[in-house]
Amino acid sequence: MKHLVLAACIGAFSLTTATAVMAQEPAKKTTTKKKASTKKAAAGTAAAAGAAAAVTPTGEKWQCELGNSLYIAGDMLRDEILTVHWQGRDYKLPRQPTVTGADRYYDARTGLDLVVIPSKAMLFNKNLGQRLADDCQSAAMQAGAAAPTQAGGLRAPATTPLLVTPPGGPTQVPGGPLLQTEGSQQPTSPRQ
Repeated sequence: MKHLVLAACIGAFSLTTATAVMAQEPAKKTTTKKKASTKKAAAGTAAAAGAAAAVTPTGEKWQCELGNSLYIAGDMLRDEILTVHWQGRDYKLPRQPTVTGADRYYDARTGLDLVVIPSKAMLFNKNLGQRLADDCQSAAMQAGAAAPTQAGGLRAPATTPLLVTPPGGPTQVPGGPLLQTEGSQQPTSPRQ
């Protein structure tokens, strides 16, 4: 019986010391791994900062208020994804459907939202809830042209009148009288 109790005590002691030694060894390894991963992350951040600084803007320059500018690469009339260069980085913004007629390009991951209307473009950061750039215009827009938007391309030109009188003939206005053009004779009706 004494041998049994002694064997149980030795087994329990060896089990607790082995557990304590095993618990200490992984803790030492994880701290060295954390230091190594921290060094790798710092090196990766430095490389990313170097790469971001090396990105040269491509596309058309849009000048914004307060001295800001952005570059837009792609064709707004047909491309589904535009590349917007903003503050040293390129962002891929896919086209989003709208009901207002404005062209909208939004990336949910970065939160950048580019809204283009015929007179200007605006850049928002939806994640931060702020407007980054306003009143952005290309060189052509500053000269008086409208933005090259898909919605603008679908509209009729402003110089085309909506109601055009056919040459030499009268025009019927819906729900109204028959209009006469110059040079045509009005039918006479007897007066009573």
